Amino acid sequence: ATKKAKKSGVAWVGVHHSNHAGPAALYAKIPLSENMIGIYVAIGNANHLPPWGGTEMLLSTNPIAIAVPGLKEPSIVLDMATTVAAYGKVKTAAQRGEQMPEGWMIDREGQPLTDPAKSEDGFLLPIGGPKGYGLALMFGLLAGTLNGAAFGKDVIDFNADFKTATNTGQFVVAIDIASFSDVGTFKSNVDNIYRTMKNSPTLPGYDEVLLPGEQSHKKRVNRIKNGIPLHDELLETLNKTARDLGVEPLKKT
Repeated sequence: ATKKAKKSGVAWVGVHHSNHAGPAALYAKIPLSENMIGIYVAIGNANHLPPWGGTEMLLSTNPIAIAVPGLKEPSIVLDMATTVAAYGKVKTAAQRGEQMPEGWMIDREGQPLTDPAKSEDGFLLPIGGPKGYGLALMFGLLAGTLNGAAFGKDVIDFNADFKTATNTGQFVVAIDIASFSDVGTFKSNVDNIYRTMKNSPTLPGYDEVLLPGEQSHKKRVNRIKNGIPLHDELLETLNKTARDLGVEPLKKT
């Protein structure tokens, strides 16, 4: 996408017959090094969301990530699912034996579901109600249907079916800033917006205003310096996999 954008200013590249690609922001940030804005959208690898008002799970979390570079301030990076919570957070809560907060999921009767162990009996809720459903649908059409990838009933649940080839769809958009504006001026303006947001007054109970991606950036800096904290259950799962593969297990520090 970045190579094409250097020639045309904007490039949109779609993928089909892919699989789970990991964190969406990883791909949206790739164009940053080329002084470009990156956008990444994907179809989820399992359906956890019905159409608004329905009961059949025909949609996934269908995430989007957008990365905009700054000059001296950190890049502004949005990475979000179209559901209130990503399904990975549900699985993490189940692994830790924790309850989910109300608002993440509902059961098939429309009642709040807070036990992650019963997640298969319910649905994830979209952000903003029908608006989130609309986003999930449109992202699915763009990342799936437009690419000749699976969408709706055709999505293979890679958590349950290990034999059937998946046909996951994704797309990346790269926008060459130089085709629209002076790169330095644009980045400086992004910095000004960043600082304006950071310096704006806070509501009671809030220590600071955060920008998209700021918490992840702070965590990354901290993890590089101090290591990655892992819950005991997750550590054991990873080490079991390591033993099965003949790989040296992780060690606590």
